[in-house]
Amino acid sequence: MAELLAGMGRRALLAREDLAAAYRLLIRVAARLASAPFTAKGFRWPATFRQMVRIGVESLPIVFLIAGSVGMIVALQAATQLRRVGATIYVADLVGVSLTRELGPLMTAIIIAGRSGSAIAAELGTMKVSEEVDALTAMGLDPVEFLALPRILAMGIMLPCLTTLADVVGILGGVVVAWGSLGIAVGNYLDQTLRALLLKDIFSGLIKSWVFAGIIAGVGCYQGFRVEGGAEGVGRRTTASVVASIFLIVAADLVFTLIFYVLG
Repeated sequence: MAELLAGMGRRALLAREDLAAAYRLLIRVAARLASAPFTAKGFRWPATFRQMVRIGVESLPIVFLIAGSVGMIVALQAATQLRRVGATIYVADLVGVSLTRELGPLMTAIIIAGRSGSAIAAELGTMKVSEEVDALTAMGLDPVEFLALPRILAMGIMLPCLTTLADVVGILGGVVVAWGSLGIAVGNYLDQTLRALLLKDIFSGLIKSWVFAGIIAGVGCYQGFRVEGGAEGVGRRTTASVVASIFLIVAADLVFTLIFYVLG
């Protein structure tokens, strides 16, 4: 019993230390984001553009594949039920609204957390164990500004773009099912989708994606900077970054869904 309580106490202390370190990193990032536009150096746009390509452009194939597949799956599942009451045209409503409000942002964020969030943690962790981060500090460079900020900016720019594209591809996946299996004309399907979608559906998904971007990049940077113990530590922190990112994404999605439900 004593060992169990001691283990719980150690985990609680470690959790408190992690939360304190995460809070300090968050404050430093927020301060750099607020001050960078007013400094002579500004943002490191070349490094940010490189990260945008890696996070956004190189993720397009997997995002398109999964988004299109999910759109087709949702359309098929909806058609099975709506066909019984002769309302298959409302497949367009269900696919469009569910993708823009919920599935598009959530699905894209989870994909990018597994692909790019883990890469951020592994890259920074490798730099930490090879003492490159210490070398930057010794040269008078801030590791947060030099390494973390370009990745956070790139994630904040590219994840909403990827989410928008995923919504479009998912809707097109629904079009394929509706045209091929239900005999609904493409024009009628798209017209019904436009009638069903509201601006608040699109904006709510984009707001979620911006928050998810902050979670993914922030957790990846935090876990990368906290690496200790060589290659084993890099692997452990990389795994932790993916698990923590997905958990926080789902938790944030639940909070946003409750807020939007209350606000109508």
